[in-house]
Amino acid sequence: MPFQIIRQDITKVECDAIVNAANETLLGGGGVDGAIHAAAGAVLLNECRSLGGCKTGEAKITGGYNLPCKFVIHTVGPVWHGGIFGEKSKLESCYRKSLILAKDNGCESVAFPLISAGAYGYPKDKALRVAIDTISSFLMENDMLVYLVVFDTTVFNLSSKLFNNVQEYIDNNYVDESLVRRGLNRRSCNEDFSEPYFSCNCAPAPPMCAPQVSGSYSAKKISFDFELDESFSQMLLRKIDEKGMTDAECYKKANIDRKLFSKIRNDVNYKPKKTTAIAFAIALELNLPETEDMLRKAGFALSHSNKFDVIIEYFIKNGNYNIFEINETLFAFDQSLLGV
Repeated sequence: MPFQIIRQDITKVECDAIVNAANETLLGGGGVDGAIHAAAGAVLLNECRSLGGCKTGEAKITGGYNLPCKFVIHTVGPVWHGGIFGEKSKLESCYRKSLILAKDNGCESVAFPLISAGAYGYPKDKALRVAIDTISSFLMENDMLVYLVVFDTTVFNLSSKLFNNVQEYIDNNYVDESLVRRGLNRRSCNEDFSEPYFSCNCAPAPPMCAPQVSGSYSAKKISFDFELDESFSQMLLRKIDEKGMTDAECYKKANIDRKLFSKIRNDVNYKPKKTTAIAFAIALELNLPETEDMLRKAGFALSHSNKFDVIIEYFIKNGNYNIFEINETLFAFDQSLLGV
């Protein structure tokens, strides 16, 4: 997946480069800066002394030394002063120039902390939005694996309106799987159970009937006259053409790696993960029935006994196909993210 949000200590992330939220001296400090210098060793500080500092919004690169990465990219985020002193543009510059520096040095993977969201006081929800928007914009034009490294979901302060709307939708539609297995759910047994997601044990299931065969026949003479349904790969490629999209537009909007897309294109029987199949449905902006059809091609289905599925259904029903906002919400609710 080109863009991944992960819970991890950034000093332990194995990738080509990690980004240090540094101060203008580049001589170490607290938080992420101090942790990176401590893990890299004193030799990192020696190299930083030769760089002559770094201005806010700029970025400079050093070796990784004792860290599990080739490089450390040092960038200086803005201090928050209410958002009226160009803080947003400076923070965008931190991400953009760090990514360009990584690309110029041949990096295929880079890990970012949430810059300026600690001691510098940048509101976490606003800092997160800048990070996601700037990184996703870069990835629409470039191939790179980018990690946003966080400690927990507390940094994901979704807007209260979005969080409350998603939570309400989950409360109204999610059915605990253990209740489903017992034939029960939160609805009364006197209510309508026409929706396929719900079941109850008020009435016996219809009997399973074996097909009736009359007359005699020879097994050698039996033939099956039907055409196999199109595969997931075939449906995906057809939908891309129908939407007037290029392959690159589709897999980038789906947050899917180019190499994986190539495998799917070249293997008519390729079976993707559920998160991959849904990611393509989101990229193609399919409605709910179309999404369910695409999932069936891959051997999956949406269920109201799965919170992940309920959240996906919420976004599709509301016509919100921003995969990064969807992943932000999934992460906040401790669910798997869309993509590979």
